[in-house]
Amino acid sequence: MNSGADHLPITHEHMTRFWITLDQGVDFVCKSFERMKGGETFVPKIPSVRITDLAKAMAPDLPGKIIGIRPGEKLHEVMCPRDDSHLTIEFEDHYVIKTDHQVLHKCNKFLTNTLNETGKPVAQGFEYNSGDNPHFLTVEQIREVNHLVGF
Repeated sequence: MNSGADHLPITHEHMTRFWITLDQGVDFVCKSFERMKGGETFVPKIPSVRITDLAKAMAPDLPGKIIGIRPGEKLHEVMCPRDDSHLTIEFEDHYVIKTDHQVLHKCNKFLTNTLNETGKPVAQGFEYNSGDNPHFLTVEQIREVNHLVGF
């Protein structure tokens, strides 16, 4: 960290983000290529972090200072929007947002993928966002992940 800093700027005390390593992201993309039928969007089920916990993990001796949300910035990340809940299917380790273009797929069936994994439609109004995610990393877990990837 910058030895001349007297604080760590924190956008908002309740802000959250999803957390995935580069290797995990690449693995998910490769697995999605195997699963895909065409036109659908794949969303991994991954943990969230609280920005305040990320700050503690990265700079434990530097006090945080809330600076406010910048224009266009969101409090939480949304990967499966509520407006697409009628198109979203939940699988064990990921979600699929089906294409709504009947031209691409006459039957538009994505409940079973090409690896024979079976999913189920989510409830109407479902949203997958980093703030409501049931899986949050602790400060120690964030440190462990950062250590594994070389931070």
